[in-house]
Amino acid sequence: QVQLVESGGRLVHTGDSLRLSCAVSGRIFSTANMAWFRRGSGKEREFVAAISKSGTGPYYATSVEGRFTISRDNFNNTVYLQMNSLKPEDTAVYYCAADRTNWGTKIREYWGQGTQVTVSS
Repeated sequence: QVQLVESGGRLVHTGDSLRLSCAVSGRIFSTANMAWFRRGSGKEREFVAAISKSGTGPYYATSVEGRFTISRDNFNNTVYLQMNSLKPEDTAVYYCAADRTNWGTKIREYWGQGTQVTVSS
């Protein structure tokens, strides 16, 4: 059974940094492209960042490029999202996703339950 469990979300202030983690179980991590998405209140889910199964080709949404960094630890089956210079508009539930076939914004095979990030002004 594949499980993705996000953690690290909390209330922070504008300009703060935060690191989200997503632990993956179920023996798919080494063969899966990984991504982070987010959904703000009243908004549609949007793509944030993706990283390939080998760790190459990080790909970012324009809104976060230069502030967020996605990385993965294939030994510990965990993907991270380092978020710097946070803004109130980054407030959202952040979801981790895995996909053994699709890439980038189309990563969708497995999903976590989400972790709330709130950025106060």
